[in-house]
This record gives sequence, C-alpha cells and structure tokens, in this order.
Amino acid sequence: MPRLFDAYVIANWTAAEGKKLGEQSLWIAVAKRDVRMRLKVETHNAATRADGEKLLADILGDLNKRGDRALIGLDAPLGFPVGTAARLSLKDPTWSGLWAFLADNVRDKPDNTNNRYQVAAKMNRLMTDEARPFWGAPASQAQRWLTTTKPEGGYGDIPELRATEVAAKQGKLQPKTVWQMHGAGAVGGHALIGIPTVRRVVERLGSAAAVWPFGTGWRALTPEDVAPLSALVVEVWPAMFGGAPEPGEFKSQAQVRVAAETFARMDEKNELAAAFAPPKGASDDLIRQVETEEGWILGVR
Repeated sequence: MPRLFDAYVIANWTAAEGKKLGEQSLWIAVAKRDVRMRLKVETHNAATRADGEKLLADILGDLNKRGDRALIGLDAPLGFPVGTAARLSLKDPTWSGLWAFLADNVRDKPDNTNNRYQVAAKMNRLMTDEARPFWGAPASQAQRWLTTTKPEGGYGDIPELRATEVAAKQGKLQPKTVWQMHGAGAVGGHALIGIPTVRRVVERLGSAAAVWPFGTGWRALTPEDVAPLSALVVEVWPAMFGGAPEPGEFKSQAQVRVAAETFARMDEKNELAAAFAPPKGASDDLIRQVETEEGWILGVR
C-alpha cells in the first residue's frame, strides 16, 4: 500500500501569555522528503501564536505547491469529555458546535494575551453555575466560577477524562484532564486556545482539509480516503514518543521532531493507516462518542 502522506507537520502549541522563544514555547516540526526521497526534518520556533499560525499557513502553502499531502498534528486537545456541548445548551451538541462556541468566545491577541480564564469561568457558569469542572487559575484570575485549586467534590457527574485519556492511562502514560487550566502540565488552556486556531486553519483550506476522527470516522484510513485532501488534522501528544534532545536542541523542539519522524516511519512501513482505527472491541457507543464529541489522540491504543 502506498504512503498516506508526503509530509508530517507537528506543532507544539502553547497557551502562554507574552512572547517567548526556546524551551516551553511554540515549536513546529516538518518532516518531508527531498528530491532523492530522503526524509528530512526541520524545526521552526515562533514567539507568539499569531506568528505560529502564520508560519503554519506558510508551511502548508509550500507543501501544497510541492503537491505534498500533509498530516498535521497539534499538541492540544481537540475535543472535550462527552456531554460538554449539551451542558452548555448549545444548539449543536457535537464537536462542531463546541468549536463554534469557542471561536465566538476566545480572544487571542497578537501579543499572546488572551481571555482563556474568562472563557473557562463562563463555561463553568453555563454548565454547573459553580466553580467546576474547569479549575486552576492564578490568584489574579480567580473568581466565583473559577478557583485556584481543584474544587472539593471533584467534577460531580462530569467525566474527568476523555476516553482517549483513560486509554492512555491504561498504557502507563500520565495524561492531564482538560479541565485543569493552570499548573504543571495543564492542558485546558491549550484546548481553549488551540481549537479556534485549528478551526481557522481548516476553514482556510476548505474541502481540501479534514479533521480526524470527526470528519473521517474513527477507522483505518486508506489512500483513497485521503486522496481528496491536501491536509488531515489530528490531535497528537509528542511527549508519548519520548525524544532526547540532540546537542543544541530544546526539549520541546526534540519532541515535535521525534513525533514527526515517528509518524513518517509508521507511514513508510504501512503502519500508520491502522493507527486511525479504534482499539479492538471498541463498542458502538464509544465509537459514536469519539467521532461526535471527544476525538482521540493519534497513537494511543
């Protein structure tokens, strides 16, 4: 079977405020083949998300000119635990409705200042009228609907983790809940900030782009499935592939490089297609949950 993709773009997104380069900043790795079909990887650093989004658009434009079909992996949750959109009383209780809600509410300025804590507090108010399920904020951002620490009593009947994160824990990984907004390893801000970015990227590409598994189904993909696309967007977790920094590399830089190399090797060995499918024995309810609301981290089994 031929490869599904020609290039592999992995972006380590960030919710940080203020401009920053180097460690714990925005890195994008691009793995593509040269004229001799040898895989080459380059990494790029951006000081702000606006710079990173423009860089990503430029990279995709270059790949499109080459005629390369790209796998685009974003290191940010692309879905929320089942029932989130319904609790927000959205007309569209699917991932698409939630993406539209975030696009309408999140404000991310060119200097990296953003309103992610205010959006989390608003979602708490709409979902529970309490300081849950989102939690964690600097003292300066704490308010009635968002506290600095995890709420007593936890999340009530709201799931703490998505199914993909439960599976990751069973695989001995240590995923964080999307509800945590602040503190070591927190990914809640990544989701609130990252999803509107992905939505803009996909909208610019139009019918030439799709998001897995929402737009493709949670199933093994074939060359025929991706043939109409110039880009397939997926959720990734680069840290799960390890990747010790080479001399002169930052840790975040090494992680996106290794993730891009890993997916490229899997595709070369015809192993990547199966990674898009659900684990054996996945129920119809789980498949529906993942396809319509939660999404999945590519590579988690």
